[in-house]
Amino acid sequence: MQYQVSGTVMQTVSIDMEPGDAVYSLTNCMCWMSDTISMSTNTGGGFLAGLARTFGGGSFFMTDFTAQAPGHVAFAPRFPGTIMPIQLQAGASLICRKETFLVAEKSVTLDIAFQQRFGAGLFGGQGFILQRVTGPGLVFLDLSGEVVEKDLAPGEKLLVHAGHVGVMDASVTFDIQMVRGFSNVLFGGEGLFLATLTGPGHIALQSMPIMNLAEEIAKHLPSPQAQASAVSGPGSVNVNVGNLLGGIFGGRS
Repeated sequence: MQYQVSGTVMQTVSIDMEPGDAVYSLTNCMCWMSDTISMSTNTGGGFLAGLARTFGGGSFFMTDFTAQAPGHVAFAPRFPGTIMPIQLQAGASLICRKETFLVAEKSVTLDIAFQQRFGAGLFGGQGFILQRVTGPGLVFLDLSGEVVEKDLAPGEKLLVHAGHVGVMDASVTFDIQMVRGFSNVLFGGEGLFLATLTGPGHIALQSMPIMNLAEEIAKHLPSPQAQASAVSGPGSVNVNVGNLLGGIFGGRS
């Protein structure tokens, strides 16, 4: 099975498939496909499996894509980021943040993983339920922004703002640590806790957590009161801005 990842900020992955090849994805991820590819939407293991997936940031339904003849199918994440293709060996697992899984071969298992430590689940920014992908097979994961990968030696620790944790080997321990220093807690802007990743194992960090992006966008959105006053002030005519712009740029029949 051949594939090509295209793009920089808003990437897509196109997978070339031969007859009998099959991949599956969460719903609402497919971009385009050949007419030789058939789709089948299902719960991916039953009602309980679908329900468990929703707690891990996935969708209740999954969609299978099977090649009836040579063709291709393309997928894209819903946010700016990086698509990571990873070939998993039989029995090898990766622990991922919520909403990381994009698409995989049918031989790859998508499941949920629970935080083993209460504090990490409560204050680690990831919640108690994460995603787990297990091989064998090829899986495509989606991280926000750019990706930085590191290998941690046994016992080596890395302190990370929790939102930047993306993917890690199952052998890596995820915990939390309180930020030291009174002024750091009050004025540092990093919150009260940092995530602690302890090796051995491989980790992938993301440069732009979606929550950070959402907060920055929210800062520049006008308040409902400002929007109302801009459209209809005292003595002015209430105008539908969308219709006005459509009339100007869309032309008149």
